Amino acid sequence: MNLKYSYWFFKSALPSHFCDKLIKYGNSKQEHIGLTGGIKLEDKENLKEQELNDLKQKRDSNIVWLNEQWLFKYIHYYVHVANRNSGWNFEWDFSENAQFTKYKLNQFYDWHCDSWQEPYSGEKDGPLRGKIRKLSITCSLSDPKDYKGGEFEFKLQNEKNGNTVNKICHEIVPRGSIVVFPSFIYHRVKPVTEGNRYSLVMWNCGKPWK
Repeated sequence: MNLKYSYWFFKSALPSHFCDKLIKYGNSKQEHIGLTGGIKLEDKENLKEQELNDLKQKRDSNIVWLNEQWLFKYIHYYVHVANRNSGWNFEWDFSENAQFTKYKLNQFYDWHCDSWQEPYSGEKDGPLRGKIRKLSITCSLSDPKDYKGGEFEFKLQNEKNGNTVNKICHEIVPRGSIVVFPSFIYHRVKPVTEGNRYSLVMWNCGKPWK
């Protein structure tokens, strides 16, 4: 799929008091280790030590799941605007629980995309059944003075030669900034070398591509 824009951003869209409120609220909730590769939260207790070690090689972060409706109403505005202004016009009608993510010293998330090869189909998936992830959104909650490292980076295709290039998304650095992008685009968060980096992540889903 050829895209004119690989991502759409909003610089400092979220006010500092909103970021402070969300960080405080997220830190007050029980956190879990960030999982990947289709591993679900209920499977965590059954993972063997080697499986956990393998997971840490791919992703090392702490997360809190949030499903407060006021949060979705606030963030959905930016998803709609980005989807329209970028020209993607993807059809979506449901959002998964939001993820408040903490990247502490040396924590990271290696290259990955947010979409799956098949639609959700599990009995516990509820309204997600039959849908795929189409639009991802990441919100920067931390003041860039409070951490070092933790760069958010895309893997994009070079239009001239077709090779892939790594592009640090500098637009997401200012506090309160938002980046929206198709869920099939690969991205990563490089290791944090100092302080804590807080972000909010959300995935917006719809029926498979026609």
